[in-house]
Amino acid sequence: MSRVSKSIKNAKVGVFFFLISIVVQFFSRKIFLDHLGDEFIGLDATLRSILGFLNLAELGIGTAIGFALYKPIFDEDQNEINKIVALLGVLYKRIGFIIIGLGVITSLFFPLIFKDAPFSLLLIYFIFYALLSSSLLSYFVNYHQSLLGADQKGYIIQSYFQIFNITRVIIQCFVAIYLQNFYLWIALELVFSVIYSIVLRSKVKEHYPWLILNSSQKAEIIKEYPELIKTIKQVFIHKISVFVKGGTDNILVYALVNLQSVAFFGNYQLIFLKLSGLVKMAFAGTGSAIGNLVAENDKENINKIFWELIAVQFFIAGFFSMIIYYIMEPFIILWLGAEYIMANSVLLLMIANFFIYEISTPIERYKNAYGLYSDTWAPATEVILNLAISYFFGRIWGIEGILLGTLVSATLIVIIWKPYFLYKNGFKKNVWHYWKGIMPVTIVFFISAFLINYIVSHFPYNKSSSNLINWAIYLFKVTSIVTLIYGVLLFIFIKGFKVFCLRMKKLLQHKLFTNK
Repeated sequence: MSRVSKSIKNAKVGVFFFLISIVVQFFSRKIFLDHLGDEFIGLDATLRSILGFLNLAELGIGTAIGFALYKPIFDEDQNEINKIVALLGVLYKRIGFIIIGLGVITSLFFPLIFKDAPFSLLLIYFIFYALLSSSLLSYFVNYHQSLLGADQKGYIIQSYFQIFNITRVIIQCFVAIYLQNFYLWIALELVFSVIYSIVLRSKVKEHYPWLILNSSQKAEIIKEYPELIKTIKQVFIHKISVFVKGGTDNILVYALVNLQSVAFFGNYQLIFLKLSGLVKMAFAGTGSAIGNLVAENDKENINKIFWELIAVQFFIAGFFSMIIYYIMEPFIILWLGAEYIMANSVLLLMIANFFIYEISTPIERYKNAYGLYSDTWAPATEVILNLAISYFFGRIWGIEGILLGTLVSATLIVIIWKPYFLYKNGFKKNVWHYWKGIMPVTIVFFISAFLINYIVSHFPYNKSSSNLINWAIYLFKVTSIVTLIYGVLLFIFIKGFKVFCLRMKKLLQHKLFTNK
């Protein structure tokens, strides 16, 4: 199968399961909240966030190993592939033991951390250790899946993971409705993780019969790859900032607000995570394409594509941000009920964080293509700022203060520093070129937002007669207005967006013509 064919297959499988998982997750969350309660779902989310902290040591290894596997896979160098996978096994097993130790130590403080939680310590420990055991399977059993990902066979991972995940959630729904048994509900997580690991391991062996699944390589193999270890350390520090932005919010909400608010916050968070996942999937192949572009060293084309991506990403970020602002509250009412509505200031801050992340992705892709990981102080600073500001203002303003910490740290590092670092070390240009180019598209966004708000304010959503049909009609109206105004203004005034639209039109016409 060619590289293009594999990419298309990965995309098809990914989108198919993504759409199914969205439906399943939204329906299941409603069932879980109704039958298990806000506080239990908040407890589950909080323990998962704590476990996420323990998994921080992994960040960077999978990414770096994936890059290291590309060349030996291309060269069909089975010996080198075995050595790199063995290195991955050695590193992951070390991390697995560290996570076990940290998990045990952390759990000793649960009587203090959850002293006000309306659940027994036995249940809290059961949930934590069941989730911890599921996580450890990735380090001790199925770490070989990195080879499938590097070999463009991620559709295999996605297929089995999503099938087992969706099946588990459906069974958990029945448990929640008919049994309302917390222990069984969590036990299903571990059972399905074990089954998935066994199946995935057998699939790896099926596709790579020559792969040594239980390598005898010891820690000495680490010394053979000093550059790879250096890259892992750099990528780790960069990845940790991404985790902190999303992984610590639930813990801070629990610590500074209450357990029930974690569930309320998680409802909004789920929607933004799904939107981010959808955008990421749509641009999944962009990273490698930019890598090839940078390798060609055609500076004019590099710059041209960069501004096309900036314009398109601004459209996507603005499009979803404006639509979410108007339809989120009606959707929450329809989905979960009016009692789950959060303050409008919370929604605005979540939209702002989402917007910043989305418009910065072209910068991130180009930084990765140039291999610019040496600014390790930047993500470290972002982490410190995020936690410090979130904690300080979270004590004063609650959830709004926590989200403000993420926004301020992202603005300073993601919006201001990263473009400067890319232009100085990648493009070899003055960063003024970036700010000069970004200003028009930013102005178009704010003008569009003002015009759209003026128009939409003339037909507010009627909450008293909220139903699926009325919500769908309202969504259609808002989407049409945003697309028309924002899209047209970008097309008229932003060259990169116009070039991209004409390019897509040409490709579509070519496809339709050749299919005739």
